[in-house]
Amino acid sequence: MIEDEQRKEDETTTDEGAPVEEPAPAAEPAAAAEEPVVEQEAPAAEEAAPEPPKAEEKPKEEKKDVIPGADLEPIAVEEKTRELSAEEKARLEAEEEERAAREAELVGETTEEEPSAASRAPAKMDSEARYLATGKRKRSVARVTVRPGSGKIEVNGRSLEDFFPRPLHQTIACQPLAVTGYEDSVDVRVLVHGGGVSGQAGAVRHGISRALTEIDPDLRAELKRRGFLTRDARVKERRKAGLKKARKRPQFSKR
Repeated sequence: MIEDEQRKEDETTTDEGAPVEEPAPAAEPAAAAEEPVVEQEAPAAEEAAPEPPKAEEKPKEEKKDVIPGADLEPIAVEEKTRELSAEEKARLEAEEEERAAREAELVGETTEEEPSAASRAPAKMDSEARYLATGKRKRSVARVTVRPGSGKIEVNGRSLEDFFPRPLHQTIACQPLAVTGYEDSVDVRVLVHGGGVSGQAGAVRHGISRALTEIDPDLRAELKRRGFLTRDARVKERRKAGLKKARKRPQFSKR
């Protein structure tokens, strides 16, 4: 016990005699004093260096709604025009002549034109003269006899209105007489067979046109221009074996 107490006393004496080292707080204020110097030098350097000019900001362009492909040039597509038949050409020419006549009447222009076939006086014919001709259209054949008269038309022993009830077919059959002005100066007798009603009307017109050229050869140019002397060779195409019609095929079935 005595030894332990002596040891404790020796330790306390050694602790009291040795100088105690304390932390140096003076370093911190010195570092704090140096820091403001650096901060003051930095603004001076910044003031000495000239600031680079800032790039001018471009105004933002507003995006407009642009249609895609608006700047492309359109491609011109040529339309395919089909060839007109003789009937269509004659109809268009007649419409153009009527339109030109109306415009001339409205404007009041007087132009010297050649007299048309309808304005000419009918050619003189013997009372017993007979002019025969044959007209064809599709499968129809018409044998036409023209003689001087009062404008009576007989088809297979019946009147024109009775044989052709539709006004369209009546007009087609009488077109050559109306164009040439022979409506009231000749009688027409027709024997027609084969084909249908439309084909028979076309055959009658073809036959009457040919007979009128026999009466007056000067009418040929007018009738030819309107397509009345042209034999229309268009016919229905025959049916082929294995098909439903001329070109129509049955539906394909894989199984």
